[in-house]
Amino acid sequence: MDALLQRCGINLAASQLKQLWAYHQLLRRHDAELNLTRIRNFENMVVKLYADSILPALHAPLPSPLLDLGTGPGMPGIPLKIFRPDLHILLAESRQHRSDFLKTAVSVLSLAGLDVVERGIAPDYERPVAGVITRAVEPIADTLARIVGCLVQDGMVIFMKGPRCDEEIEKAAKMFASAYELAEDIPYQIPHTPHRRRLVVFRRKTRPAPARVTPQIMEKHRIKIIESESNAIFKDLKKLLGGRGVKKQGNTLVCGATLVAEAMERSPKRCRAWITSGNRQPPPSEAPSDLEWVQLAPDLFQSLDTFGTKHPIVLFDIPAPEPWHPENGPLTGCSLLVPFQDPENVGAVIRSAVAFDVDRIILLAESANPFHPKAVRASAGTVFSARLFQGPSLSEIPPNLPVIALSSSGQPLAQTRFPTSFCLLTGMEGPGLPSRWQAETVAIPMAPGVESLNAAVATAIALYEWRRASAGR
Repeated sequence: MDALLQRCGINLAASQLKQLWAYHQLLRRHDAELNLTRIRNFENMVVKLYADSILPALHAPLPSPLLDLGTGPGMPGIPLKIFRPDLHILLAESRQHRSDFLKTAVSVLSLAGLDVVERGIAPDYERPVAGVITRAVEPIADTLARIVGCLVQDGMVIFMKGPRCDEEIEKAAKMFASAYELAEDIPYQIPHTPHRRRLVVFRRKTRPAPARVTPQIMEKHRIKIIESESNAIFKDLKKLLGGRGVKKQGNTLVCGATLVAEAMERSPKRCRAWITSGNRQPPPSEAPSDLEWVQLAPDLFQSLDTFGTKHPIVLFDIPAPEPWHPENGPLTGCSLLVPFQDPENVGAVIRSAVAFDVDRIILLAESANPFHPKAVRASAGTVFSARLFQGPSLSEIPPNLPVIALSSSGQPLAQTRFPTSFCLLTGMEGPGLPSRWQAETVAIPMAPGVESLNAAVATAIALYEWRRASAGR
């Protein structure tokens, strides 16, 4: 272990090396039961877990107290604490079995100034910290929104990222221009390995907003306080967790810090209500004055927050898709026929279709509602900018329509010549393609023993191949 760390430029005293070895033994002992890490080769554990956790301390100053957000089994927090015993580090982990492991590790290692925070970090977490560090498994913008209640003014957020994150950095910097600024962007490499890294550091420009409701907020927004699950407004909100409720009410629930911020920025007039747990996390100052603030009792909010974001939810007025009539035939380009019944597949395929610039996304009668909260989240919000059309049932698609259908028994996709105007069709989950479309199909080659791909994944591959072929014309 010592030799591997020294090869990475990390020198530990004998006492520190003993502590890190004890942590390694704990990780090994509990991993089989608790599934703490997917890295199990000894050299990879030392390099990709312990050295990777410590290296940020060699490239950037680390503030204290430092919150390790989503620490999992204790990384980067525990190796950093061993390397820098002067730091006060908070290990934040919401999963019970992992937080129990962390408490065991803190006790065994006898590390003073290392605390376990047994909860997910959301804007309502207000214990002041001078810095946040994270291995950045979620988008940068989501993390910046998550820590607004605890990071002090001039505090630093240190993201341990891979090399390709420019678009993510740009998006976060634009979205939070008034609250954060990009302080540093440090590329580096784990010595003697091909693994490239980036430390992306944002600085907090503003103070954490007070949790109390100010008179200005009360004057600007109509506030509704709901504490009973029998309340009619709450009942309507809960119906929006299903496709039927979304269709009937013409509204959806937008969940997650990034999606909520994008909805408020791009379509503020379609945002009907700002929904929170109690009176914390008021609407942003730039929110339109006709936006209602619905304050739910914590248990009621939790029942709506099915993704566990702990972030305010926006009630969003959805646009109605235009009707599509198959007798008019497909226009130039690709018209994607979507029969998927799983809202997450619908959202995922819409995201792919927008990415590959599909001309029309036609939702067949069999399709789940594209504005189901699960579909909205799976689409990463692209559903709000997609070119959506409402089509008939799959059985009503005329047989003379130029359709390229995906099936495991068709000709190889790479050999397909795409017409200038056509419809792309993937079968429904489970039933697959109706027999009428089985005669002429295309297939994605797969390894023997694999029966099929996920419907949304298969569609994305076909769209990529179409776009690649179109570019070569």
